[in-house]
Amino acid sequence: MKKFFKYLLIGLGSLILLVAIGITIWWNTRTDTEKSDLLVGAHAYEKAIELNQDNSDAWMERSVSFNKAGDFKKGFEYLDKAVELEPEKHLGYRGWIRLRKMRDYDKALIDFARLDSLTPNVVDAPWGEDIDFLRGECYYGKRDYQKAIELFNRNIKNQKEDWADIHSFVYLGLCEYELGNYEKAISEFQRALKQSKNIPESYFGIAKSYQKLGQIEKATENILKTEENIDYKRDDVYNEFLNEIYLSEVLEFKQTLGK
Repeated sequence: MKKFFKYLLIGLGSLILLVAIGITIWWNTRTDTEKSDLLVGAHAYEKAIELNQDNSDAWMERSVSFNKAGDFKKGFEYLDKAVELEPEKHLGYRGWIRLRKMRDYDKALIDFARLDSLTPNVVDAPWGEDIDFLRGECYYGKRDYQKAIELFNRNIKNQKEDWADIHSFVYLGLCEYELGNYEKAISEFQRALKQSKNIPESYFGIAKSYQKLGQIEKATENILKTEENIDYKRDDVYNEFLNEIYLSEVLEFKQTLGK
């Protein structure tokens, strides 16, 4: 039995050695570009950049952790290089970061416009979101509500009513509310609720709109629905959305209705 284990260990050791030699030979036959791409897949971004300074994906991916941590100065050292190398590939992410994390609406719009110009026959989706939805958020942040309405409607037209981001309708309602068009705002919020009955942002917008219209009973009915559905609110671990609501403000508004 001892001999068996001895031979087994020798066999396993030989196999491991052969595999290691094979991997070494295989690795040494790869070009620096191929090695760099493989290292990106292994999340070894700095080493990937060392092997290939033109690997835009390595530069972009290296920026992500800095951007998530809020160190945009360092993150953009890498991200700007990625955009320089392949603008069509990385402008969308940079614009998304400028919108969602930095609230730099003007520069985000510049990035989205440049991306759009590079892809004239494509409806771009930076970081997986329709470009006109993101541009609509930019204009909402800039308080240019008419322009935001135009872009959210274009987004809905591009994506079709049943497939567009539900918050396209929420934002339309918010824009109409800010413009003082309270009945139109209610109509837009209800479009979101046709897609899903669990949209607290819509109920909250409807409640505030009814308060403006002096219909306190309906406002109260909708603020209660807001509270009931608050767990479904739009949120993200890393980002605060422009239309994000909080239970504290819902309860505060509820108290004003009871006065």
